Amino acid sequence: MKISRILIFVFLIAPYFLIAQTKDVLFTIDDNPYYTDEFIRVYNKNLDLVKDDSQKDLDKYLELFLGYKLKVQKANKVGLQYGTNYQNELKSYRNQLSKNYVNDSKVTNELVKEAYDRLQQEIRASHILVLLDEGATPEDTLKAYNKIVDIKRRLDAGEDFVTVAKQTSEDPSVKDNNGDLGYFSAFRMVYPFENAAYKTNVGQVSKPFRTRFGYHIVKVVDKRINRGEVTVAHIMILKNTDEAQNAKAKSTIEDIYQKIQQGESFETLAQQFSEDKSSAPKGGVLQRFGSGQLSSEEFENVAFELKDKKQISKPFETQFGWHIVKLIDKHPVRTYDEMKTELEEKIRKDERSLLITNSLAKKLRSKYSILKDVKILVKIKAVVTDEFYAQTWDVNEKTKAIKGVVLTINKDKKLNANQFIDFIIGKQKSNIKTKPISRLVDELFEKFIDEQLIAYYNENLENEFPDFKNIMEEYRDGLLLFDLMEKEIWNRAKNDTIGLNEFFKNNISNYQWKKRYNVDILSSTDAKIIEKAQKYLKKGKSLDYIKEQLNKDGKVNIMSKSGLYEEDYDVLTQYQNVSKGVTSIVSKDKYYFVLNIIDEKPAGAKELSECRGKVISDYQQYLENHWVDELKKEFSIHINQEVFSKVKNQLKN
Repeated sequence: MKISRILIFVFLIAPYFLIAQTKDVLFTIDDNPYYTDEFIRVYNKNLDLVKDDSQKDLDKYLELFLGYKLKVQKANKVGLQYGTNYQNELKSYRNQLSKNYVNDSKVTNELVKEAYDRLQQEIRASHILVLLDEGATPEDTLKAYNKIVDIKRRLDAGEDFVTVAKQTSEDPSVKDNNGDLGYFSAFRMVYPFENAAYKTNVGQVSKPFRTRFGYHIVKVVDKRINRGEVTVAHIMILKNTDEAQNAKAKSTIEDIYQKIQQGESFETLAQQFSEDKSSAPKGGVLQRFGSGQLSSEEFENVAFELKDKKQISKPFETQFGWHIVKLIDKHPVRTYDEMKTELEEKIRKDERSLLITNSLAKKLRSKYSILKDVKILVKIKAVVTDEFYAQTWDVNEKTKAIKGVVLTINKDKKLNANQFIDFIIGKQKSNIKTKPISRLVDELFEKFIDEQLIAYYNENLENEFPDFKNIMEEYRDGLLLFDLMEKEIWNRAKNDTIGLNEFFKNNISNYQWKKRYNVDILSSTDAKIIEKAQKYLKKGKSLDYIKEQLNKDGKVNIMSKSGLYEEDYDVLTQYQNVSKGVTSIVSKDKYYFVLNIIDEKPAGAKELSECRGKVISDYQQYLENHWVDELKKEFSIHINQEVFSKVKNQLKN
């Protein structure tokens, strides 16, 4: 089993603080120096994370740090830093990390406040959509706009919104929902759509507006106070395409509900019978959710209609199956301070981020020097033609003849004429209609400047922010280490058949079956019922027959499960000696149990095929434990003990 990349970056994963320090060489690996400032920073960063006190011991921590750097050195030695996947992932991570720095705090705070205010309400809206691609031609854009305007006239004249939506909307879901989008709050829709919905009064229809999907008209049907979030547990029996199986599913959920009404534990029944495999082991508990976050509005409504903690719904049906829901807790909308960081992150991933980017570009114009070559710009204007508006303008002999630097940023970033020309070509699909062409080129040049300013700022984040530089260096090392471990440990453990078999044989005592039983387990909260079940089992009656006889008058008195279980499984532990046949009755957690032991399998060694995943995981750990010793033999290491003593004194003080 592969180890998570996050776990590999043991030195990389928490906020940290810096202390005053000198930068000396702590140790070398093949004459490559590693400095005290990095060691101290990494140690402090992880001091509160490690639970093993031995890892806080500086001598042992130095061993860990040295082992980590040995692995990185090995990765560089075999050339993993040149791998395409590595370089792409490092670039992707840097792009993601840089978003935390390419920011305008004033605009961000305004957007956070707006989003928080909107989160106080949930809006129910319907819409009509006229599809239009972002890069549509002016003709198609005009056609779509005229269509949405005609639709708006029909609505203004009093026609029914649902009727018009069914006739005209190009949203594929309209045939199922008549344009009704249900309730939503901030961040559930694209930003322009959200704006229109929140600025339109209940019962009113918005003006036509555009998103990246096309032109819309929104009718706000209702606004209500945000219901917040809710935590519930549920028991689910899945639907089936077979009618008879569906009837059985409904009967099962009704039996379970009856047992709950009889006082049996919701959590225990969820563990035994719920077919939601992810929540059943947790007693049916789901992650908290708000309106519009689940795929079933019916489920959400039932959950939010429960008023009191521990209140349980009646069985109900959704598109997924039959459910019973228990309310665990209700969570009102959190305070502004509690949500601020989360909202900032959402804004960075949302269309709102464009507002922040535009504001940042404006600030960078005053931060950096900008030098334009007006003569080259005039030459470019002379070769751009009206073909731009038809999206057919391209590089030709005239454009190729234009040479030289058209823009210089901060004296060290120089942009050539051909780069701006390529930018112009790429903007044709944006359907910019500015005329005349000279004015269009000026407009595009300003956009080009903004784009290049932000790019320059981004390229120099390591120089602007020391913490950004440190994080990138650590991530770079961690990524190399992951790739190296995949190559040297994980793939080796999976593909080294001889080594794996040898490891399995040498450690066979770790891979043993306990005694196992093929068993039917019957349970009830009623001792007399379980006694009757025991008698039926001794007579050789089937489970279906027993349930038919004992589950009567609308009461579910007994339930069963069957399987192959090890001797320490749940209720089996209540028996000291188990043999084939019907067992005695035992009680556990307010339940009475009787078992029918059909067959037993003796304890013994597992076959490799029965535990291959566990053996591979253990073999990986074995290889990794011996890996650092091998690396110490491969590389020349020198630790400056005098410098390390100073570091220890500094950290202790």
